[in-house]
Amino acid sequence: MSLVSSPLSHAGQTRGASAQNTVRAMELGQHVMAASLTSVGVVRAIGMGTEAAAAIIAGVAVGTWHVAGVILPSRSPTSRSVVGWLIGFALVWAAAVAVSAEFVWLSFLLWLLAGHLLPLRWGLAFSGVVFGVVVAAPILHYQTSSYADVFGPLIGGVFAFGISRGYLQLLHDAAERERLVASLTKAHEETSELQDELALAQRHSGAIAERTRISRDIHDTIAQSLSSIRLVSHAEAARTSDPVAARTLGQVEALAGDGLADVRRIISALAPAELEDDALASALRRMLERVSKETGLQTELHVDDTLPILPTDVEVALLRTAQSAVGNVRQHASATRIDMSLIDADDSVRLDIVDDGIGFDVTAWEQAGDASSSYGLWFMRSRLRELGGGLDIESAAGEGSAVSAHLPIHRTSQENP
Repeated sequence: MSLVSSPLSHAGQTRGASAQNTVRAMELGQHVMAASLTSVGVVRAIGMGTEAAAAIIAGVAVGTWHVAGVILPSRSPTSRSVVGWLIGFALVWAAAVAVSAEFVWLSFLLWLLAGHLLPLRWGLAFSGVVFGVVVAAPILHYQTSSYADVFGPLIGGVFAFGISRGYLQLLHDAAERERLVASLTKAHEETSELQDELALAQRHSGAIAERTRISRDIHDTIAQSLSSIRLVSHAEAARTSDPVAARTLGQVEALAGDGLADVRRIISALAPAELEDDALASALRRMLERVSKETGLQTELHVDDTLPILPTDVEVALLRTAQSAVGNVRQHASATRIDMSLIDADDSVRLDIVDDGIGFDVTAWEQAGDASSSYGLWFMRSRLRELGGGLDIESAAGEGSAVSAHLPIHRTSQENP
C-alpha cells in the first residue's frame, strides 16, 4: 500500500474482485498520467527555451515526489499523511511551474487527486488554488495571457475534478451493492439453515403426534378391553361353584392382567419419553447450543412441562422469531448471555428472549416506524400478527433487552387426557 493509492485501496478493502480490479486500474492510470504529463512538461519547457538542466531537475523533482508516495509503505495511512503528501506534491509542482509554465499540464493530475483524496469542500478550495497558479503562470513567464489560458484550464479542471468525484461515487455504489449481495447471500444461507431446522422440527412434531395418537388409541381400546376382561373374569370366578370353571376364569384373569401390563409398557414407551422433548424445544435448544459454540455467549432454555404439542404454523413462527431475535443479539447487543423461555400461558404460548446487552431506545424505535434500520423486529411483529399474536419489546440503554412473542393455541381434548 502507498500514500498515493491508499485512499482508494483502503476504501476497496471490503469490496469484491471486480471493485478491486477497478481500483487497481485507476491507480495505474494515475501513475501513467503522472509520468506522461511530467514528460510533456519537461519536453515543452526545453522547447520553449528553458535550460535543459533546470527543466529536467524540475521534472525529476515532481516525478520523485509522486513515486515516493507510491513506494513508501504505510500499513495504516491516515488522512493527515495523505493530505500532507498532496500538499507537498502541489508545492513541488508550483516550484516546477516557477521554472517553466509548461508544467501547468500537471494541474489536471492535481485536480484528479484532489477529487478523491480530499473532502468536497477542501477539494474545491485546493483546486481553486491550483487554478490560480495555472492562470498566473503564463503572466509571470510571458507577461501575457489569453482567454484560452483561463477557460481551457477552467473547463479541464471542472471536468477532471467532476470525473474524480463521480468515479469515487461509482466505487462507493459498487461497494454498497456488493455489501447488499453479501448480506443477501448470508440471509439465504441462514434461510437454508432455518429450513433444515424447520423440516427437522416438522418431522419430529409429526412423529410425536403420531406416537401420541397410537398410544391413546391403544389405551382407549385394547387396554380398556383387557381391563374389562380381567374384571369380568374375577367377578365370575368368585360366583361360580365349579372348580374347573373357576380355574379357567382365573387363568383368563391372569392372562388379561399380563396383557394389560404389556400394553401399559408399550404406551409408556410410545408417549411419555417423547413428549418430554417436543420438536420446537429441541430446535431451540440446538440453535442456542450452536450460538454458544460459535460466539461464546452463555445460553439457557426454559420450557414449561405443561406446554402442549403446538400446531406446525405456530412452531414455525416461534422458531423464526427466535432465529431473528438471537441474530439481532449477536450483531448489535454486545451481550454475554441469552435466556430463552417457552411458556404455557393457558390459551396461548409465549416465547421470551432476554439478553444483557447494551439495549436501545424502544420509544425512538417505535417512532421511527418502518424507516428504522431494525427491520428484523418489524418483520417478527408482522409475522406474529398474521397468526393473531404479537411482539412486546422492553429495553433501555445499558440495561439489555427483552423480546416476548405470543401466539394463540387451540387445545383439544386429546391434549388434556
